[in-house]
Amino acid sequence: MRPFPVTLPSGARYWTVLDDDLSVVPAADAFLRHCRFGQDRAELTTKAYAGAVALYLRWCERTARDWRSGGSDFGLFVAWLKYAAADGSAVVALGPGARPARGARRINAVLAGVRGFLAHAVSRRDAPSWVIGNLYELADEWTLPAEARGEDTGVVYRMKARHRVHAPVTAVDRATDDETVRLLQACLSARDRLIILLMARAGLRRGEVTGLRRSDVHFLVDSRSLGCAGEGAHLHVVRRQNLNGAWAKSRYSRAVPADFLLVQAYDQYIEERLQCAEAGSGDFLLVNLFRSPVGSPVTPAAVNDLVTAAAARAGLSRSVTPHMLRHAFASNVGDAGGAVDEIQALLGHRRVSSSQPYLHPDSARLRAAVDRVPSPRLTGAGR
Repeated sequence: MRPFPVTLPSGARYWTVLDDDLSVVPAADAFLRHCRFGQDRAELTTKAYAGAVALYLRWCERTARDWRSGGSDFGLFVAWLKYAAADGSAVVALGPGARPARGARRINAVLAGVRGFLAHAVSRRDAPSWVIGNLYELADEWTLPAEARGEDTGVVYRMKARHRVHAPVTAVDRATDDETVRLLQACLSARDRLIILLMARAGLRRGEVTGLRRSDVHFLVDSRSLGCAGEGAHLHVVRRQNLNGAWAKSRYSRAVPADFLLVQAYDQYIEERLQCAEAGSGDFLLVNLFRSPVGSPVTPAAVNDLVTAAAARAGLSRSVTPHMLRHAFASNVGDAGGAVDEIQALLGHRRVSSSQPYLHPDSARLRAAVDRVPSPRLTGAGR
């Protein structure tokens, strides 16, 4: 069993699962096509799900289980994920203290993909309905206290995954302002500086950065001539299919205001780009200017390489990732007095709770918050 990429005649891509005879597994393919086209999930999401489903089907095959009823022994599947070799061999880690083959976060991600696969199989009647009860704890609102129930009189069912490995909470830190400045100083081109600033000053994900088109950039005082009512300099983040694999995670488009640093970096990049004849006709904003294929759009993986190389040239004492620059943007907005709903809109989150992990208050702001609390005054004689 192995995940495998599929490219349709339209150019749309998704991942499926092949068996040992290199034949498509029908149930897995139906689930992954549903995710990609029925739910408008990203290609990389189907890649992750295909890997998870392939692991589950491989476990069922090696333990002589029918995949339709394998959910009844999901706990054993969790143990297999933890100790079976990740290279696909039959070797299993033995003995107390053996290092797990997969970490808790990876195991939980696999379980989520497999639960979705089995639930989809149940909905298509490819698997028995009782499988859902083995995967989820099912309850209705009558199990909640009266104060916690909704106002509707109908029965509302709740589902909670039965199997989950405890994963230690590891917060992603923000890049400091000093690290961002040193990264900018270590950049070798105006294009690279613009990429850094798009993440650090606009909070864009790397897939959003590399998916920008020139028509998305409205760096004018008044953009009504472009058919846009947005005020001031701003850029639009739009979800679309891109040939370089870039993908905007949010289904909803958003406009992100741009400050003078971003506008200045953009102007310098455009001047640099005009010197490359191969980049003239392309619609992608960020293209290769110094390496083959010249004029082709920058890929998300290239952004990782860019930040890693710049961090090495800058001599940073720790590893800085593109997502840490996005965290820095959100935290800086919060430190400057921005409200959580403003940060939510800028980052493109549907729920306010999704923005909370991105906030890393500056130590000076935390100190000021404590200092604002008045000291208690002792009153009365003898006290």
